[in-house]
Amino acid sequence: MYCGECAGVCPRSLIEVRENSLKFDKKNCKECTICIQVCPVQALAKEE
Repeated sequence: MYCGECAGVCPRSLIEVRENSLKFDKKNCKECTICIQVCPVQALAKEE
């Protein structure tokens, strides 16, 4: 289960919270990293 805090802060609304996963629209992401910064369990990371 994901808390959804990342989806709530995404300025472009590109994150969809599902029961057992998160769905990102990577194509339209501008890599602002706000979602990574607010994640309380460090479940997100920037791809290298």
